[in-house]
Amino acid sequence: MLAARVELLQQMPIFGAVGADALEFLLAPAPVVLKPAGGFFFREGEPAESMFVLESGQVSVCKNWQGHALLLRRLRDGDCFGEMALLDLFPRSASVRADTDCRAIELTPAHLYRLFQRDAAQFATIQMNIGRELSRRLRHTDELLFRARMGESLEDLPRV
Repeated sequence: MLAARVELLQQMPIFGAVGADALEFLLAPAPVVLKPAGGFFFREGEPAESMFVLESGQVSVCKNWQGHALLLRRLRDGDCFGEMALLDLFPRSASVRADTDCRAIELTPAHLYRLFQRDAAQFATIQMNIGRELSRRLRHTDELLFRARMGESLEDLPRV
């Protein structure tokens, strides 16, 4: 089972170029979280304490707007969410709800710190990868904001 988890992580941009031994060490204390369909991994505004790697299932990422939950994107097995919690101390910026029964690996800042103490270079690689992923998402969001300000309809644009 651990080998399958390591392989799953190695396919993700956030864990790209991270060695199998470092990923095994990172995963060793990480719990697996099960959420039934309709359950929430977290809700917008809650304290951000961990990120999740979705092993199986599908989730919806939603943002509240004027009393309505608006869908930002859908994620499926092999995707991750909540990684901003590993970098900042702000509350959750969106809610993540399980659309189907889900199984996810939960990683906390303490798990990453443990890796830092063992292998600072592999820790730095993960941090740089998270930064790159967040930068990619910010560029996409900036483009959408610019187009919206220019009066372009955003309904037909692809979502991340």
